Amino acid sequence: MRRRRIMSMLGGLTLAAGLVLGAGPAAAADTPPTEFGTDWHDPLTAAPPVATPHTKPCQVTLAEAQFRDFTPYKGSYTPPRGCGVRWSKVVLRLTGNVKGRQYDRLGYLHVGGTEVLRTSTPEPSMDGIAWNVEKDVTRYSDTFRSAQPVEMLIGNVVDATYTGVINVKVTLTFYAADGRTPPAAVPDKVVPLGSPQVTTPRNSERIVAEVYATGSGGGCEEFWYLAVPDPAPYSCKATAGPNREVQIKVDGQLAGIAAPFPTVWTGGWSNPFLWYVIPAPRAFDVKPVEYDLTPYAALLNDGRPHQVEVSVAGVPAGQDGWSTPTNLLIWQDKASSVVSGALTRHDESSPVDVTTYKPGSPELRLDANSSHRLTTAGYLNTSHGRVTTTVARSVSSDSVHRWTEGENTDALKGSWRDDQSVTTDGRGPAVTVRDNRTYTMDGTTTIGTDNRLRTAIALGDRAEAVTLRGAHTTAWSHLDDTYQGDASWTMNVPREQRHAVGTSAERYRLYTQDSCWDRGLKTAQGTLTQDTRRC
Repeated sequence: MRRRRIMSMLGGLTLAAGLVLGAGPAAAADTPPTEFGTDWHDPLTAAPPVATPHTKPCQVTLAEAQFRDFTPYKGSYTPPRGCGVRWSKVVLRLTGNVKGRQYDRLGYLHVGGTEVLRTSTPEPSMDGIAWNVEKDVTRYSDTFRSAQPVEMLIGNVVDATYTGVINVKVTLTFYAADGRTPPAAVPDKVVPLGSPQVTTPRNSERIVAEVYATGSGGGCEEFWYLAVPDPAPYSCKATAGPNREVQIKVDGQLAGIAAPFPTVWTGGWSNPFLWYVIPAPRAFDVKPVEYDLTPYAALLNDGRPHQVEVSVAGVPAGQDGWSTPTNLLIWQDKASSVVSGALTRHDESSPVDVTTYKPGSPELRLDANSSHRLTTAGYLNTSHGRVTTTVARSVSSDSVHRWTEGENTDALKGSWRDDQSVTTDGRGPAVTVRDNRTYTMDGTTTIGTDNRLRTAIALGDRAEAVTLRGAHTTAWSHLDDTYQGDASWTMNVPREQRHAVGTSAERYRLYTQDSCWDRGLKTAQGTLTQDTRRC
């Protein structure tokens, strides 16, 4: 249990899309120190900056606050003047700084009840660090067109031991549309799911739900991928073991399935020295899970309230630890007051959820795998003809968890797949959008007889996307974001006697039909040693 307590401390708060932390070229050290000191490089990632047009920008401050406890910042938002009301791009930028001693903390930002950012914080050096997050929030343009209340919280604890006060400033920059740069194609309505009941516009012709699903709160669901069922002896228990699935239901019927992303926060795997400079993928940019609910649009268009509920399958009954704030993105048929239609197909496979415990000495082992498929379809009678939408999705996971008695050795190798195909068929050739996502984790933590803790880990976030019009490819993209780290430190001694060492590396590759981004970073003992560009 002692190791579980220090794996991460996103405790007490049960609760993004481009991210850039130090996107410009960074100076690399010629000779890194022999071990971590009291200061290290500011956090940065290899992810690309948000591309912005060369049009007039207008900036608005959303929040400027210090977080010392669990009191949310509350303010107000007023739309910008001088950039119109339909923008080509809207970019959220967060700048933060913290110094002293502090754990990683989870935070959210709401505008008019709509969740526009979910993020976490780095752990600081004694001398202080600064970081920034950048996110494309153009999809929330409907929310930004009118004055709104603002609420932000990064739950924190400041006392004689944990001295780090978290300072943040968040702005929105609006890029005007002009003759050469048209307004972005965005949802007509953004509806935050404040309660399970929701009433949508009666002329909705496309509905997408986005869910910011995070396992957090300092308990075992923060490390859900390590959970084991009885009778396996381990400090984190769950009836279903590590198998999790984020589900959305409409009026009690399963309408969407998704694999959760195995987020590692900046105190994760018992070793903050892995993440001081380069965070794990998505740690500062919690991307929402998305579900195309258009097959259910005809049902939701009847003008009555309907139940839309999100849950996480595999979580033990009565146990919390997951947060699932949800927004509905709605496109409307402006030439129709009511869009009718029907749900025509709902095919679901029987979920596979298997765990096999293999006792042994000195090593114990749990093998786990899961799979599930769901296909839905429906048609809508729109002003531009009958349109049929078919959504097919399959999720699966495989993991092998190995540990020893006392958990002085603890290892996991796992992969999660999430494949979706959305076909829209109306006038003209059918359009199919395919998204295939794979998340991987391969890590081992050991505690030696000298109380020296070492973690070696590799993480992957990969995605392939293609858009077909008939048999012709009209767009494609390939993402491959990989992280590798190896760090060790001496436990149960004063900070200055930890003699921590560690290396980390990230390579972020994003290719599309008309762009290329390939950047690699390497660090040693908190110092940046390499920053390379290949595109």
